[in-house]
Amino acid sequence: MKKNLFFITLSLIVLSGCGYTTRSAVSSSGSSIYVENFVNKIDIAKETSDEAVYYAYRPGMESDITRQIINRFIYDGNYLVTDAKNAHFLLKGQLVEFKREPLRYDANDNVIEYRLSLVTNIELDDNRQGSVVWQESNFAGESTYRTTDQYAKPENTAIKEAVDDLARRIVERTVENW
Repeated sequence: MKKNLFFITLSLIVLSGCGYTTRSAVSSSGSSIYVENFVNKIDIAKETSDEAVYYAYRPGMESDITRQIINRFIYDGNYLVTDAKNAHFLLKGQLVEFKREPLRYDANDNVIEYRLSLVTNIELDDNRQGSVVWQESNFAGESTYRTTDQYAKPENTAIKEAVDDLARRIVERTVENW
């Protein structure tokens, strides 16, 4: 009898689950979003120093970020991407840094691996209530790439991976609201 009670209790615990869902945690009533064009706020006239010698600038990167975020929302499917007038939520952002940092050197002090970081400031607004749902500063997407050996890849490929990583993180932050 005790054995049966134990298995029944265990079955109820297992079947009840943990309550995890993939539905959006932001709002059950809002199902549409507009992604405003990101603004490039990288200061290309900024002086370099020993700490910041690897800043870089790529024209048009903010457009690539915007396009990839929209594609990621479409792929995710939790929100309908629509125009600003009809959207429940408005996502806006600024590209504030694009950094290329050396990670690994060879015996001759040549850089053989870099980390790329795309740093943004983002904000999600509720258009209907006129309020800020959340905002984050220094929200980053990253990628690494090697310059030599069989694992080498072009910097443009690593930039695309960093943009993809940033878009994935922004959509996850919006949908899961963690």
